[in-house]
Amino acid sequence: MPLSPRLAKIVDALPLDPGMRVLEIGCGPGAAARAVAARLDTGHILAIDRSAKAIAQAEAIGVDEIASGRMSVRQAAIEDFALEPGEEPFDLVFAVRVGALDGRHPEAGREAMRRIAAVLAPGGRLFIDGGDPLRELPV
Repeated sequence: MPLSPRLAKIVDALPLDPGMRVLEIGCGPGAAARAVAARLDTGHILAIDRSAKAIAQAEAIGVDEIASGRMSVRQAAIEDFALEPGEEPFDLVFAVRVGALDGRHPEAGREAMRRIAAVLAPGGRLFIDGGDPLRELPV
């Protein structure tokens, strides 16, 4: 399944390094996560979504990336997200069309930002859509 031109532009704009740990919030069927996984060598992307259906699609379509160890998926809302025991923090977090981060749901947004701050590695960065094509949010 090819990336839409919009998602391709967003993935191209992410400052990815091959060894990064990346978190995608609101992954949907996982198209962007698979594109990011393709750019990681020793790195890893965790794609989360609150929808069980989206996670099932991302697992089914991303079977090769998951098998390679470069990608994993988890059903979780960002307002409830926390690292699992032994899980390393993330170097980069990104979200596309996530209401908690684009101002549509301010209370959820405040909790989301607390959760993101808690899972970012020192110097980690957060990007959302709405720029050209991304904008970085301070964490």
